[in-house]
Amino acid sequence: MEDVIKEIPLERMVLETDAPFLAPVPYRGKRNEPAFIRYTAEKLSEIKGLTSSDICQVTTRNAMNFFGIAIKC
Repeated sequence: MEDVIKEIPLERMVLETDAPFLAPVPYRGKRNEPAFIRYTAEKLSEIKGLTSSDICQVTTRNAMNFFGIAIKC
């Protein structure tokens, strides 16, 4: 699976927590919850060779673009 993830551009990815019975390591076997998304981001950062901060920034921007969310400052 990591080989597939390496091939997908980060600009095409978002992170989600919709799998209630598939929590990430180290919480495998427990009910998934949004607070565990950081572990998904950390694993993705390992695979992609980027920082977790980079993963969070890009995937957050991707989600905002997908859902049409704009922040005006």
